[in-house]
This record gives sequence, C-alpha cells and structure tokens, in this order.
Amino acid sequence: MQSITTIEGLKNAIQILEVKQVVQGQKLREYFYLTYESLKPINLWKNALKEIFTSPDLMESIPGSTMGLASGVLIKKIFIGKSENMFRKLIGSILQFGITNIFAQNSDYIKSIGQVIFKHYSSKIK
Repeated sequence: MQSITTIEGLKNAIQILEVKQVVQGQKLREYFYLTYESLKPINLWKNALKEIFTSPDLMESIPGSTMGLASGVLIKKIFIGKSENMFRKLIGSILQFGITNIFAQNSDYIKSIGQVIFKHYSSKIK
C-alpha cells in the first residue's frame, strides 16, 4: 500500500475502506443467511434426499442390496419355519446374514444367472 502524505489522501483512503467495509458486511450477512437456511432441519432432509437419489453408485447398489436382504430373510424363514428352538433361530440369523452379504456383493452375477434361467424357461414355454 502507498504511504499517505496528505489529508486529502487520508480522507480518500478512509472512504475507500468504509465502502469496502460496507460491501464486506453485506456479503457476511448474505453468507450468514445462506448458512442459516441450509442448517434448517427441512433443508437438511431435502439435501440428504437429493444426494441419495442423485448418487449413481447408491442407485445401482439398491437393487442388489434389496435382493440380498429379501433372499436372506427368505432363507431364514425356510430354515427356521415355526420352530421355537433358540439354537435354530441363532443359526437362521447367521445364515440370513451370510446369504444377504453374498447376494448383495455378487448381485450382478446372480442377476445374469437369473436372466439365463428365465430365458431358458421362457424359450421352452414358447
């Protein structure tokens, strides 16, 4: 910054700094308002849902996870049946967890196998 040697130069520098302070104050108030609005619970929910539905990775993994969860629950129901045996329930829960993870991690492979089976049986029906 230049050194100020006159009273007129000092007055100009003060005016410039005052204008700069007003502009920065307005920007600060705008940022504060935007921050305040973004931290409202409804806006947090909106942003979270928006990120969930616009994330391509998540949308691709939902069908596989759903298929894994459904198959795990089905296997558990088949294994346990109407049994009240605690040991059988424990084994059923472990089995459900394992099947769910296997199906969720290999969902593309399992889908392709399902499509091949479906094509095979649909061609026999025709």
